[in-house]
Amino acid sequence: MDITKQTPRRIVTGIQDGKSTIIEDRLVENVVEHFPGLFIADVWNTGNMASILDLSLPIPNLPFPETPKNGTYFRYVVIPPDTSLGVTIAEDKPHPLMHQTHTLDYIIILSGELYLMMEDGETRLTAGDIVIQRGTNHAWSNRSDKPCIQLAILLDAS
Repeated sequence: MDITKQTPRRIVTGIQDGKSTIIEDRLVENVVEHFPGLFIADVWNTGNMASILDLSLPIPNLPFPETPKNGTYFRYVVIPPDTSLGVTIAEDKPHPLMHQTHTLDYIIILSGELYLMMEDGETRLTAGDIVIQRGTNHAWSNRSDKPCIQLAILLDAS
């Protein structure tokens, strides 16, 4: 099996010149076929984090999650087309749903397509793409005619 077909795309956000932007957009380089057909792609890691395995907290379902201090937030999101959201996206203005959280987010596009919008630039995402969102101001724009489904794992980074 061709290893390049098993390699996910990773998009990493950051701050440059005081604005949120996409600092990396490329295929993951650390992909290994350990056994025939068993591919492992190591996408991202961090130096420290500790969780208590037998503790969970009530989950408030808010439009923009509030990740607990030193905690995590795991979210399944269905994003409808922009045209059905009832928001107006004005040219030369920030997307009305632009927001920033003080978290490290791992976002995986499961189906559909979506634009990751930053203060400086944007990129189109499709199923299988992975975003490493590092506390930057951003918005999601679904310019297609079908919903986009993503998984988001937010880790407190404040």
